[in-house]
Amino acid sequence: MHDLVIRGGSIVDGTGAPPVNGDVAVTDGKISAVGADVGTGSREIEADGRLVLPGWVDIHTHYDGQATWDPELTPSSWHGVTTTVFGNCGVGFAPLRPGSQDYLINLMEGVEDIPGTVLAEGIDFTWSSFEEYLDELDTTPRIMDIGTQIPHGALRFFVMGERGADHTESPTAAEIERMADAVASALEAGALGFSTSRTTKHKAADGSATPSLSAAEPELAGIANAMGRVGKGMIQCNSDFGEGEVEVLAEMARLSGRPVSVLLLQIDQDPDRWRRTLAGIHRANREGLTMTGQVGCRPIGIMMGLDTSVHPFANSPSYQSISQLRLAERAARIRGDEALRSAILTDRPDDGFTRWIGYALGRTFELGTPPNYEPDPADSIAARAERAGGSPWELALDLLTADDGETVLLYPFENYAEGNLDVIREMLVDEHTICGLGDGGAHVATICDASYPTYLLSHWARDRSRGERIPLERLVRKQTRDTAVAYGLADRGVLAPGYRADLNIVDFDRLSVATPRVAYDLPAGGKRLVQRSRGYDHTFVSGVEVSADGRPTGLRPGRLLRGAPAGPR
Repeated sequence: MHDLVIRGGSIVDGTGAPPVNGDVAVTDGKISAVGADVGTGSREIEADGRLVLPGWVDIHTHYDGQATWDPELTPSSWHGVTTTVFGNCGVGFAPLRPGSQDYLINLMEGVEDIPGTVLAEGIDFTWSSFEEYLDELDTTPRIMDIGTQIPHGALRFFVMGERGADHTESPTAAEIERMADAVASALEAGALGFSTSRTTKHKAADGSATPSLSAAEPELAGIANAMGRVGKGMIQCNSDFGEGEVEVLAEMARLSGRPVSVLLLQIDQDPDRWRRTLAGIHRANREGLTMTGQVGCRPIGIMMGLDTSVHPFANSPSYQSISQLRLAERAARIRGDEALRSAILTDRPDDGFTRWIGYALGRTFELGTPPNYEPDPADSIAARAERAGGSPWELALDLLTADDGETVLLYPFENYAEGNLDVIREMLVDEHTICGLGDGGAHVATICDASYPTYLLSHWARDRSRGERIPLERLVRKQTRDTAVAYGLADRGVLAPGYRADLNIVDFDRLSVATPRVAYDLPAGGKRLVQRSRGYDHTFVSGVEVSADGRPTGLRPGRLLRGAPAGPR
């Protein structure tokens, strides 16, 4: 007698094998049988016409703060995620130099667009060492398993103080040794890796560059050697990938003997740079190293609505005069008061923001319902306005004030240089890439990509009409087994006997993402974009049902991962 038997579903097991009809049995939190005639269960679920999939393993989130106050880790838990990893991109909240929490909040606010007031209100900062931070995370049961990494920015500030962030001095040999020892201790205590940032895009809220930007090779080598001595952990990096950068990171892989994973995306200024970076990743793997590129499944874009952080009229004095009104009232006032509407359109300051928006409207689209993340360039706000003989500013304002002000515009600024997702397909099917650009918990009022596991399946395996699709089984493997293996999580990501019973039962015909909406549910009344899903009938974590019909059951079997667990025996 099993604890649970899921009968007659279409099993996509995470290995890349085609779907097969059969049963999945669960006992004591693990998969106990897969196939036909698996026996009976204390509970049985009829899954005829449904997909049975491993739970999603999302390795690129920024729930470092949210994990201390939100046991449900939304919106990721709404999208079938059963394991999440944060501490990415060199930012986080441990180790904590006494009195430095304001700096780490300032850094996280700038790099990941999480309001400082939210972080200050939501986080207690009861720890100093990274090990103590892990202990704090370990006290709370959650809807999913979590793992984290030791971030280079916090580490540098912990060891060097202000010198670690002002880029005027390199660390001394003794300071490099202290950093290396702290990384080794964190890995021994259960950190899943070490993360760093080497991109000029990452700045603290005060405009200063992220601390790790100026880390030179002796510092990187010291940390890599420490990881090699411990023999644990992933090296995760966000970089601009200028000349020679892949080689720098490959050297860290060589010195440490540990895998390296980097963010891989297309930028408009150099749309083929990602291909050169991927070629370097392939070269490193041919040399016996392990490197992967973390890729997305849709454009990276700013969401613009009247309640988001950025929209075309945010700097208009006339708009600002009514900005404190409720959203629906604001939209109605603009629609119903022609003088106000005219003033909002004409009194925009002649500044950099206005000029940028003027450019962006040529590549901004109405997201729509259901959301369209692969819009035709001919449907941009500027192109539509030109066909109608009007102004793109007027069209943007009319759209933003429709639907009680809930309309969302999308400005895709990365991964969309050609006006389609062909480049994303090229990234997704590569053997050395994994899924990893969701940024759950970050960019809270400008981007909402934590929903990407749902979109990955619905768009790429079923709905795509502007280009070639990708087989379902390849997509499932990309977001389950491959992401799990990348971080050494050998006990999950596959539906086979002995693996953890983390799984989703999905109505594939209904599977979809809703239009993003703004919610004011963060600490201190902070706002964020949230995006619901449809089609998840059941989600299980370690054999416990945590979500049914898209709603949490209240059960919280998720725990902190302390290091990489062994696989089934």
